[in-house]
Amino acid sequence: MKVTLLGTGTSMGVPMIACDCKVCTSNDPRDKRLRSSVKIETGGHVIVIDSGPDFRQQMLTSQTKKLDAILFTHEHKDHTAGLDDVRAFNWINRQAINLYGEESILKALKTEFSYAFKAMDEKYPGAPELILNHIGLGTFELFGEEIVPIRVYHHKMPVLGFRIRGFSYVTDASYIPDESIEKLKGSKVLVINALRIKDHISHFNLDQALRMIEQINPAKAYITHMSHNIGLHAETSEKLPPNVFLGEDGLEIEI
Repeated sequence: MKVTLLGTGTSMGVPMIACDCKVCTSNDPRDKRLRSSVKIETGGHVIVIDSGPDFRQQMLTSQTKKLDAILFTHEHKDHTAGLDDVRAFNWINRQAINLYGEESILKALKTEFSYAFKAMDEKYPGAPELILNHIGLGTFELFGEEIVPIRVYHHKMPVLGFRIRGFSYVTDASYIPDESIEKLKGSKVLVINALRIKDHISHFNLDQALRMIEQINPAKAYITHMSHNIGLHAETSEKLPPNVFLGEDGLEIEI
């Protein structure tokens, strides 16, 4: 199984519009971060977690030619706004795209992309072809893989993390219940969010993420959903434990 970090930035991306800080003006490509998303390739199938506003660019950069499903963590725009661009896969792969999420996520998608869910006799030609699949916290199978949804909280908002075999993905979390931590233990690779150095109401900061990594104890961990306030990649990386790394857009990880 191969995992590609398509984007490791926060909702505003890095560089942030109109910002002249040392991170946003850095020439290090590792300091350029699209909105958070990952691609999982397994058994000839391609699964993406979240389709944010950079989805099109991420698909082009990663040379993705096929898409079978999208898993959604939650309904915020930086995780859903690029959904319309799946139209290219509808045309190239000649199939509708299966979307998986909780009821709140599916409801938001039906509202924000209402034109894609109209009755066939009312639907505009060329609109995305999408199939909604409701999931809860129960394990389900997708393309022969066991998908484990994991409850985390984005301030008070319930959000889904996911585990597939030895890979676990948690973004936009500020709190992980004990029962969810147990589901994450034993991961070979954990990708987890850390917005910045200072505290934040709805995201882990770096110290909080490091404490969570220590508790889950994966073989390796990568930080995602980072803002420009995480610091320069080169400088912040030097302060991390040996098994923890700042994520990089385009990084490929074999599980």
